[in-house]
Amino acid sequence: MGEPTARAAQVPAAAHGVFSIRDYGAAGDGKTLDTAAINKAVQACATAGGGQVLFPPGTYLSGTVHLKSHVTLMLAAGARLVGSTNLGHYQHYAAPEGTPEARSPQWHRALILGDGVHDVTIAGAGTIDGNKVHDPQGEEKMRGPHTIILGNCRNVTLRDVALTDSANYAVLIEFSEHVDVRGVKFTGGWDGVHFRGWTARPCRNLAIVGCQFFTGDDAIAGRFVENLLVTNCTINSSCNGIRIIGPATHMIVHDCLFYGPGVHPHRTQSRRNMLSGIILQPGAWGASDGPLDDVLISDVTMKSVASPVMIWLKRAGNTADRITVSRLSATGVYRAAASVESWSETPVGRVVFRDVSLEFTGGGTATQSRAAARPPDVDSRALPAWGVYARNVKTLRLENVRLGCAKDDLRSAIVCQGVERLTLDGVRLPRAAGAAEPLALEDVGRVDRRDVDAGSP
Repeated sequence: MGEPTARAAQVPAAAHGVFSIRDYGAAGDGKTLDTAAINKAVQACATAGGGQVLFPPGTYLSGTVHLKSHVTLMLAAGARLVGSTNLGHYQHYAAPEGTPEARSPQWHRALILGDGVHDVTIAGAGTIDGNKVHDPQGEEKMRGPHTIILGNCRNVTLRDVALTDSANYAVLIEFSEHVDVRGVKFTGGWDGVHFRGWTARPCRNLAIVGCQFFTGDDAIAGRFVENLLVTNCTINSSCNGIRIIGPATHMIVHDCLFYGPGVHPHRTQSRRNMLSGIILQPGAWGASDGPLDDVLISDVTMKSVASPVMIWLKRAGNTADRITVSRLSATGVYRAAASVESWSETPVGRVVFRDVSLEFTGGGTATQSRAAARPPDVDSRALPAWGVYARNVKTLRLENVRLGCAKDDLRSAIVCQGVERLTLDGVRLPRAAGAAEPLALEDVGRVDRRDVDAGSP
């Protein structure tokens, strides 16, 4: 055979479709910038029709790594991809014109960037370290690049890797579909998984399975999503567990543990208390018209959260309907009742709490019991009820619901205002001496009661 050409000699041959970044010049010493070597390996893998880009044990300092279709980034045990502290080493995703995200391209910088790619995997026992990269010109005068952005992508899998110290969101999913996040551990940073679509381009078919979240900000959050599954996850946060800020349809949260206080502090407020376990608040962060519909929350345990479940409507362009909370147990709820509220002309539709046990820290005063509820802002706030508060709701069903307080609370346990139909079936409410009536109803159309025990002072 003849001598290989100079060009061929410069390109390492892949063994069984595996392209080691070491073969493309990556030093892995934590000091040398390995961005070019990593991207050469990714490009070679893509040019060959796909395969695996291997990160052997080592510490790889890098700017933006560009994902390619049919490529798997495999981080071996002992491999660590670390974000460069030089902001000039990052590129950004260009969100579609006409969407709110298109207004801030620099906000879309990422350590790993997938733009319009498909059939991509990021996996392995290694770590992707956002390195807390500080940007004094960024959001809140400190946020830097996201760790992973998937923009306009499909068929993406994140499996088993550890994501730590993200300089902004750990995983930002925009206008993408069929994304599976499985067995991933999130530590520190801001949001763990954040998804954003828009009116005609929602994110679709997102699964977050068997993950561990120890985040400084919301563990899971976003808007404009269809078919969202969150199951078998441990969620610890110094903000909210799950926060939905816009339309979401066909959403399931199942078999998850939520608990505070946060292991890692909120980076801008330096606090650790966990806020709401699950807060569904379409439109709370700006106009995002559309429905919150077909939501199931089941087999969930919460401990030391500000509120267990809150459902809010604030804008006329949003609706909420067909929401079921089943087999929820919460203890140490320290700030606010479970609530179902509409502060717009559009009432919340049908909401069911079934087989639910909620224990609050209590301690509410008579003055608080007489105070009118103020409209919600963006996080939980004290309410005139300590257990359940409902406002402007078509149908509310409480079935086998047990409410308790660690300390006496002088507010009503349940307050309903402007509810068209209320069903109370198997409800247990304690009542402290000197407390307001345990069940306070105002402008409630029809009440169906069966087996309600309001206790005695």
